[in-house]
Parts: sequence; structure tokens; C-alpha cells
Amino acid sequence: MEQKEVLLTYEGLKKLEEELEYLKGEKRKEIAERIKAALTFGDISENSEYDEAKNEQAQNEARIVQLETMLKRATIIDEDEVDTQMVNLGTYVRIREQKSKDEFEYHIVGSAEADPASFKISNESPVGRALMGHKNGDVVEVEVPGGKLKYKIIDIHK
Repeated sequence: MEQKEVLLTYEGLKKLEEELEYLKGEKRKEIAERIKAALTFGDISENSEYDEAKNEQAQNEARIVQLETMLKRATIIDEDEVDTQMVNLGTYVRIREQKSKDEFEYHIVGSAEADPASFKISNESPVGRALMGHKNGDVVEVEVPGGKLKYKIIDIHK
């Protein structure tokens, strides 16, 4: 199976590295202490604290592997070199929905960094994919569960 490239901004890279450091250090120690404490309760076959701690340990280790794999495959988007003539990874794009006239500004990022609540959308999301490569003034159509929406690109910047 081909490994997919992970596209990250410098900010996204830093965030993943910090999470990895936390999980490998502080979080591992915290879980180890919980396992150690749970073992003092005796018989582990009926020890829910032990089971919970072991499950958390497995989840933590899985996330560590996931983060390490992502970081190995990471390609960094140099936001200083981003072309703002059209929507690209790393650009901020202001759009206006044609019917409601509602405006939104999104930061186009790779899927590993996407956080719609923070207005960071992936270039692979329906809206992100539709916007990619378009210029100021273009109207793009996005297929959403409720039908089709049309957005006009108002501004593209770094």
C-alpha cells in the first residue's frame, strides 16, 4: 500500500511534534503510574482500574506510532512561498455564499491539520477541493449533503 504524503504548515508540524513529545514523556509516565497503582489493588483479572490504564496505554502507543509515521511522511508547506494568485495549500481564502451572502474565511491546510472549528479546512474536503486552483472573483460550486452551494472567492492571502 502506498503511503500518503502528509502536508503540513510549520505551525501544524510544531503542534504534532509537541503532541508526540507529550505522549512519549508526560503521558507515558502518567499511565505507568496508574498501572502501578492499580497493581496494588491485587488480582488483575477483576481490576477495572488496571484494565482502563492498560487500554489507555495501548491507545497512547497507537497514537505515538501514528504521529511518528505522519512526521516521517511530512512535507512542509513554506507559507512564505505560497502563491496567492490562486487558492493553494497554505493560503487563506475569503468566500461568500451566493444565496445567503454569508462570508467565511478558511485556511487551506493538509488533512492532518484540518480543524473546521478553527476554520482550517483540508485541501481534500469538499469545499477545499472545490476551491483549489481558483482565483479571486471565481465562483465555485460545492456538492454538499443538502445539494449544491455556490461560493464566490473574494480574497486570497497568506
